[in-house]
Amino acid sequence: MDNSKKTEEFYVKLKAQLQDTTLWPSEYLYKFIVISETAKIDEIKTLFNHLGAVIQTRPSKNGKYTSVSINVRMKNPDAVILKYKEVAKNVEGVISL
Repeated sequence: MDNSKKTEEFYVKLKAQLQDTTLWPSEYLYKFIVISETAKIDEIKTLFNHLGAVIQTRPSKNGKYTSVSINVRMKNPDAVILKYKEVAKNVEGVISL
């Protein structure tokens, strides 16, 4: 199975879980890991600009990677998934947790 099909299946399952477990609009916690480059971290922050997001970053023990946690109010599961896809498209090498 190719990666795009796996990715799409993941988003379908995520949407179903979010619909079943959460009353929308709701707070949602995104977690990403990127190489510790200011430009990559800033790209992620920019994508959540103007959403009232609370963003926290934490470097890994050796400093090679940075964890970016973003707590933001989203209107529905589709908006959550759209933002995941936007980050994946715009930030090279990002890992979504």
